[in-house]
Amino acid sequence: MGRELPQENEKLIERLRKPESCRDAFNEVMRLYSEPLYWQIRRMVENHDDAADVLQNTFMKAWQSIENFRGDAKLSTWLYKIALNESITFLGKERKRLSLSIDDEESHLVNLIEADEWVDGDELALQLRKAVASLPEKQRIVFNMKYFDEMKYEQMSEILGTSVGALKASYHLAVKKIEKYFGENE
Repeated sequence: MGRELPQENEKLIERLRKPESCRDAFNEVMRLYSEPLYWQIRRMVENHDDAADVLQNTFMKAWQSIENFRGDAKLSTWLYKIALNESITFLGKERKRLSLSIDDEESHLVNLIEADEWVDGDELALQLRKAVASLPEKQRIVFNMKYFDEMKYEQMSEILGTSVGALKASYHLAVKKIEKYFGENE
């Protein structure tokens, strides 16, 4: 997500700002960012169809607010923040719809992982997904961003509005809980 070239980002933002090129530029944004955003979302919501819906909502929100994008942050950071917020909103609605407590959400996510037809047979990857699903939401978000996306703490801080120190602590706690999970499930 954070690997775009600055000059390409600037040219794309420039095209997004011009009414005559905005639609084509946004189509390019969707082409460039659909896959990485999908996987960001998918790691949080765990279900393919739900992730596709959240991705669609993410792009709709981005399109509706494209004129508010000032270019202070990288385009990828802005899109990731929208996707993260849409994912959290979706999870909150699902929790309410299914009448789940925060504690029940973990077992619900694990059940989704186990029932996922898109998962290959890699047992270790499946166990890691279950371990990550067992984390509290904030730690799960931080772990996904750092471990899977190899995102720098500074970019995570910009997206989440949390200090680098707090993010490092969350990641450390998440890793310890995942290690414990693997120790208990050997």
